[in-house]
This record gives sequence, C-alpha cells and structure tokens, in this order.
Amino acid sequence: MKSDKFGLVILAEGGPGVLHQLTGVIAAHSGDIASIEIVESQPHSRIYFEIELPGEAAALQSDLMALSIVKNVTVVENLQKIYGKRIIIMGGGAQVGQVAIGAISEADRHNIRGEHISVDTIPLVGEQQLADAVRAVSRLPRARALVLAGSIMGGEIEIAVREVRAQGLLVVSLNMAGSVPDAADLVVTDPVQAGVMTVMAVADTAKFTVERLKRRVF
Repeated sequence: MKSDKFGLVILAEGGPGVLHQLTGVIAAHSGDIASIEIVESQPHSRIYFEIELPGEAAALQSDLMALSIVKNVTVVENLQKIYGKRIIIMGGGAQVGQVAIGAISEADRHNIRGEHISVDTIPLVGEQQLADAVRAVSRLPRARALVLAGSIMGGEIEIAVREVRAQGLLVVSLNMAGSVPDAADLVVTDPVQAGVMTVMAVADTAKFTVERLKRRVF
C-alpha cells in the first residue's frame, strides 16, 4: 500500500504523558513518525508531527480527536514539500551575506523549476560557538548542506566538520586560513560562487555532483 507523508498540528492539554497518548494512536494506525516538534507548551501544547501513513489521514485525525486531552487536529502539508532541503550558512556576517546572495539566487532558479530549497543564515564568531553550531546542523530537520563562511576557522571547528561529514552532511568552506578547508568536501574562494555551487550540489534539477569533480578547491 502506498504511504503518504503529511504533517499534523495537534493542540492538546499540557502535562506528563501527552506524547505517549498521541504516539500510541499514531502507532495503532501504523503511522511512521519522521519528526516531532513542540511548537508551544503553554497554556496548551501545540505539537507538530510529520508522519508517513498507509492510506488516508482522516481516520487517524478522528481517533486523535477522540482523546480527551486533544482540542484540535489539523492536517497540513509536510515541511519537506513546502520548504524542502535546507542549506545552512554560518560564519562572519559579511562573508555569510555574500554566500547567501549566490545561494538564494541559485535556489530561486531551481525552485521555479519545481525544486524545493531553502537557505538559512547565522552570523557567528568564536571557535567553540561555531563548533557547537556545526554539530547542531546534523540535528536540524531537512539540512542537506553547510557552508562555512569566514576568514579563519580551525581547531574544534575542524573536528566538528569531520563529524557531520561522517553523518552524510555536505560541507562547503570558503578558501580561508585555518584547517577547516582541509576537512571540507568542497573549497570555494569566491563566496557568491560558493553559494551557487552548494545549491547545485543538493538540487535534483542540477546535473552536478561533488563526487564527479576532479578537484575540490576552486
């Protein structure tokens, strides 16, 4: 049976055991939960689920509404369909801005053709702060690529880059001082080009893959 992936926004009473009750109903319908986010917790809990479910969502919605703790259940499009793959750009503000120009422009070109790619940025400085942020990218839903944009990065940041690459995240680095460029999948000198190439690397509508490149520094 074909499975459909969709989102559920559930407004429920707060307190212990809420998730246990909700997920029990979802499991009874053979729903496979892809992600959960508690959007709000006071005065009521507003919880977002992404679920893959064999068949229609109406029966699941009805059974969830039958729970005494549930106030409302809304079926919505899943975030993969709306926002798609995420590219995260972090580092120095000026460099982040230039990478974003390239990434957003290129994402627009592919999104017009039916792709779904979104771009997130965070200007950030400090070795430990950046290392923590790099590791956190692997925990973000739908994150497909990370661009490190700065003048010098190394040490703990390099270790973090190697860790997230081992988990399947594509890492692009500007050609900067420090050891991070040695750890990245791809090194690009021009920040605008770095943004463009990162989008091309994750877009299904682009005939470009990092693995096919004969060199990794541009």
